[in-house]
Amino acid sequence: MPFVLVDKPRPHVTLITLNRPERMNAMAFDVMVPFREALEAAGRDNDTRAIVVTGAGRGFCSGADLESAGRIPGVEGLTVPTIALRSMELLDDVVRAMRRAHQPVIAAVNGPAIGGGLCLSLAADIRLAADGAVFRAAGINNGLTASELGLSYLLPRAIGSSRAFEIMLTGRDVDAVEAERIGLVSQVVPGDELLDSCYRLAERIAGFSRPGVELTKRTLWSGLDAGSLDAHMGQEGLGQLFVRLTTRNFEEAVQARKENRPPDFQD
Repeated sequence: MPFVLVDKPRPHVTLITLNRPERMNAMAFDVMVPFREALEAAGRDNDTRAIVVTGAGRGFCSGADLESAGRIPGVEGLTVPTIALRSMELLDDVVRAMRRAHQPVIAAVNGPAIGGGLCLSLAADIRLAADGAVFRAAGINNGLTASELGLSYLLPRAIGSSRAFEIMLTGRDVDAVEAERIGLVSQVVPGDELLDSCYRLAERIAGFSRPGVELTKRTLWSGLDAGSLDAHMGQEGLGQLFVRLTTRNFEEAVQARKENRPPDFQD
């Protein structure tokens, strides 16, 4: 049975499922390598307009697999320090692949998202959670730092610095209700409705202009890195002008509203 499943449950929507439920979809290299490859393939698939990521069974991802880490490719003949560096780079590339995907990535957090699993959920552009989901920055509980795979960058930007410091330094659980309240997830739904809720969201996104969606994702992420409002507004304006002047999308949207129909964006 493959450790990563790829499906097209709805038109223009790709579902990628971490499929090692007996290990709570832990981040063994045997799982993360095909997961990264699936993300990159979905990003290149021009029929895919949105990507949904979830976990099989009762967990989203339990973080590092301390019992069965799997095989790291391309490390033959290397010493332990170099293998460690290559291993971390491989996991970092999974987070980067989610951010680099042209399409919005929606995390369907169906259960515990622990340690690296929390990082994976934060790397998505949008997060929905089942009512039984739990989030934990677990590194501090294991005698390590809580910072890994971009967590100390992503979490403060998602929920604010004070809450992020408290959650990372205490290693406590954040349940789904609190996660929604503090903005860690945008919506909490019953577990049996989670994927359908994500598909509806993905289908709504897929109905908009492709360059409009792709540029919006890029601009939102660049805004988190912007050094000043002025610099960011310049980039925003260029993106808006690009779509306005090189497509007839605006005219189509106006006409569709007049005719009380969905717009048909031809880009």
